[in-house]
Amino acid sequence: MDERYDPKRIEPKWQAYWEKTNLFSVEEDPDKEKYYLLEMFPYPSGKIHIGHVRNYTIGDVVARYKRMRGFNVLHPMGWDAFGMPAENAAIANKTHPAKWTYDNIDTMRSQLKRLGFSYDWDREIATCRPEYYKWEQWLFLRMIEKDMAYRKESYVNWCEKCATVLANEQVEAGLCWRCGDVVRQKKLRQWFFRITDYAEDLLSYCDELSGWPAKVITMQKNWIGKSIGAQIQFPIEGGKDAVKVFTTRQDTVFGATFMCLAPEHPLVTELSSGTDQARQVSEFLERMATQDRSLKAIESYEKEGVFIGAWCLNPMNGRRMPIYTANFALMEYGTGAVMSVPAHDQRDFDFAKKYGLDIIVVVKPPDASLDAETMTEAFSEDGVMVNSGQFNGLQNRKAREEIADYLEENGLGKRTINYRLRDWGISRQRYWGAPIPVIHCESCGIVPVPDEDLPVLLPEGVDLLEGGKSPLKELEDFKKTRCPKCNNPKARRETDTMDTFVESSWYFERYCSPNFDTGIFNKKQVDYWMPVDQYIGGVEHAILHLLYSRYYTRVLYDLGLVKYKEPFTRLLTQGMVCKETLSCPKHGFLKSEEIEVSGDIRRCMECGAEVVVGRVEKMSKSKHNVVDPNVLMERYGSDTTRLFCLFAAPPERDLEWNEQGVEGGHRFLNRVWRLFYNWKDAVTNVETFAGSSNDLDENTLKLYRKAHSTIYKVTTDIEERFHFNTAISAVMELINEMYGVEKDDSDTTAQVMRFGFETAVLLLAPIVPHFTEELWETLGYTQSVLLEDWPSYRDDALAKDEVLIVVQVNGKLRGKFNVPADSEDDVLKEKALEDDRVQKFIDGKPVKKMIIVKNKLVNIVV
Repeated sequence: MDERYDPKRIEPKWQAYWEKTNLFSVEEDPDKEKYYLLEMFPYPSGKIHIGHVRNYTIGDVVARYKRMRGFNVLHPMGWDAFGMPAENAAIANKTHPAKWTYDNIDTMRSQLKRLGFSYDWDREIATCRPEYYKWEQWLFLRMIEKDMAYRKESYVNWCEKCATVLANEQVEAGLCWRCGDVVRQKKLRQWFFRITDYAEDLLSYCDELSGWPAKVITMQKNWIGKSIGAQIQFPIEGGKDAVKVFTTRQDTVFGATFMCLAPEHPLVTELSSGTDQARQVSEFLERMATQDRSLKAIESYEKEGVFIGAWCLNPMNGRRMPIYTANFALMEYGTGAVMSVPAHDQRDFDFAKKYGLDIIVVVKPPDASLDAETMTEAFSEDGVMVNSGQFNGLQNRKAREEIADYLEENGLGKRTINYRLRDWGISRQRYWGAPIPVIHCESCGIVPVPDEDLPVLLPEGVDLLEGGKSPLKELEDFKKTRCPKCNNPKARRETDTMDTFVESSWYFERYCSPNFDTGIFNKKQVDYWMPVDQYIGGVEHAILHLLYSRYYTRVLYDLGLVKYKEPFTRLLTQGMVCKETLSCPKHGFLKSEEIEVSGDIRRCMECGAEVVVGRVEKMSKSKHNVVDPNVLMERYGSDTTRLFCLFAAPPERDLEWNEQGVEGGHRFLNRVWRLFYNWKDAVTNVETFAGSSNDLDENTLKLYRKAHSTIYKVTTDIEERFHFNTAISAVMELINEMYGVEKDDSDTTAQVMRFGFETAVLLLAPIVPHFTEELWETLGYTQSVLLEDWPSYRDDALAKDEVLIVVQVNGKLRGKFNVPADSEDDVLKEKALEDDRVQKFIDGKPVKKMIIVKNKLVNIVV
């Protein structure tokens, strides 16, 4: 053992050992309880960032811990390799998306190995490999057979100059991010998955996901967006058709004074055609086609619309209602038509005031009246029905049910459940993605590619066209094919590719048998490993990725391929890594190497201006507040980098970057190393203490108890809460206790110290694996510390330290009592209120609240 801790020597040594011994490889073992630990796989961007390090370190600690607890642990890694970022980077770097992606995978794999993560690399997958997307295409064909996939026209963001579809994030202030041209809405034929068929099932199962964070469950529920209401038909004046409306407030139908249609609604052009309003409507629609039509964007717009020159009739009272097309009406919600009730909806109220439309009160407060002429805002509370014919005087919630009955009895509408969720559009007019396996034939229509012709290979030896356009439409060798049904030689392949969310919606099943080549996966192996026991990733994926994965699992379930509906038993969404921003008034955001430090003053190296210290924000390349993990690993080592990511904050909280925190972690490891070095001769020549606490003097008994209480604390913190920061703190306290033990000639002292060292090493093994492997070897062990059992504690040896609790009443000292350290808050409250002296000062007054400071005081406020 060297006198100084040298991670540059230790870490490569143990990484080589792990690889040589295949320590992290795993197979199914029916005699062992399985544990499937999975972090969301990364997009191969070229470099891991500190957010990756935190995410994967959290997962690696749990994987190593569970393995030491005797579980058969599956901990795989792969690459979410298709998609738009690769195309964008290829354009920027004048290279091919395939080359860029594969080079980045090689770079990132070596970085992950350098960090000591316990991945079973034999299971590595990359979604851009044909052996992966072949089975995605196979499943697509099964979905077509079951009518789970279909094709229809849909609006997309379209850049005419680039002749390509843009994702929402590629539209910046209504302009194409590449060329700056105006982006417009365009109808294209797209492929969709019928996720809406599973809306109720996805929603109801949310309540069974007990291992998921409540905020994620809420986000999933809101995205599915179940609404219970009625569909009402408003006959179009002078025509045979009707405007169909979905509303949750059928109790307000008598107050509907105008109708609003989404600009994309087919009735807008149909009804305005040939009217005096046609030109104005056309101009409005043209303007709307160049606006961001996402819900978030629409909420920020001023509400506006245009009368389309047509009227409909209120089915309850026959009132003529002008029909408008309005920017706030969305085709994606309900039917794309809004029954506008300005007296009881603020958005409708603002619109009515702007365009001078009628306002009729139909629900009033129970104890007051409302005058439409003097109202300054909509009344949206519960109340009593007025101006509503036979329903006057009813409570509006009761009227809601009775009006629904009336609509159904008279053929004017029906009770309906509506979901915000829409079918999943999976077509992408992009190159770097999995080809959609269908063929278009003039005679036969859409023909699925036969299974034996899979995979439909994405040609990797072609370049993107000018502006990043997909070459597939121009590539005759790819596009031209024979129809498998009629042998027509002029058939053509589908040139759209699949949304990359498709690849990430089933990769966790493929990990179970990544080399299986006769099916999508080996069902026996999937039955053993799935579902994932613990899934870890960022909260930014809380909606789409998780929802699509849940949906895709149900597709597999209905096709008889899996036996479960939910893919992830428990979910941890780790917080972001944040750092202060530094900027120059002249040169904007600065990197750390662009700053000169002189004492407490930081200046821009370019112009000498004093640096402005900004807010602590999520690390971002654009704001230059990122930290390169490679720099940290080079300076401090991988174990220190891991330690900081775990110690700085609980995993679910944001982590604020702090250079001093990294240095503090490095000092701690050096401190452990020095203590071990100073004692190594004494402890390596004795067995670990295995006797009774009765055999120990005061000095060694205290350490013995501290070791057992540390085992208890660390085990509880990892097992129950994943609070690695407090677990590390507990080991730090144990090391402090060990520093207080004086060397003597007693074997017992050396044996207890060895017990302390073994305890510390085993508890730190999942956290700083290279460091602990080296210490474990120095203790004389020949097998990896990862193969050792997790330490167990003895109840009779747990340190039961007592603490003094001060009791205050309204901030003044009124009593004291002793309790075991870390007693629960309820115990402290009970003992405080039992004190006669305290009760004297409460003097029978009601207790407003009780403030607890752990292990210190109870303040009773009366």
